[in-house]
Amino acid sequence: MNKEDRVIKLIEDLESVFTIRVFLDHDPYKVLVRTILSQRTRDENTDQATDNLFAKYKDIYEVVDAPIDDVKELIRPAGFYNVKAARIQEVSQILIDQYGGEVPDTVDELVKLPGVGRKTANCVMVFAFELPAIPVDTHVHRISNRLGLVDTKNPDETEMELCKIAPKDLWIKLNDLMVQFGQNICKPMSPQCDICPCTDICDYFKENI
Repeated sequence: MNKEDRVIKLIEDLESVFTIRVFLDHDPYKVLVRTILSQRTRDENTDQATDNLFAKYKDIYEVVDAPIDDVKELIRPAGFYNVKAARIQEVSQILIDQYGGEVPDTVDELVKLPGVGRKTANCVMVFAFELPAIPVDTHVHRISNRLGLVDTKNPDETEMELCKIAPKDLWIKLNDLMVQFGQNICKPMSPQCDICPCTDICDYFKENI
């Protein structure tokens, strides 16, 4: 089975266990802010911080003019709130000054923003614009290497390799399913191979079990 077929089989296997949770929000600015807030924190903390911020400040112009201490307090649940508050207002000002208050819809433009790496940019592409992209976090990077789909040293390399082998119509599904898989079955230290639906396409299972 070639790697493209293995990716297709992976998606089929994961869809038999997990439900797609791709929550689309057609306000790209909110998606961008949420993704900045999500760095190094749990989803529920990200959701709380995002809800807090946009319950009080409705759009980019209100956020950029908000007192920094108020922004810090609102996003406190997300952790690292001093750094994140400053980053959100910095990015917001750049978007206003250089993009007319709009979030660009290409990865090349998004990664020009301070603190926005390829994972963040790809999240915006998927969740705001519904454009095909593969956000690669620690779960996607680890699982892709563990299965033997790629042999890479960092998430950016993993993204590039997955884009070569995964059919483009599956890109949007890939992150969400692999994150759930990594959180619940293919864990970092103790993968639960006994309940894994993907052992027939997994190099780790073949070599270690």
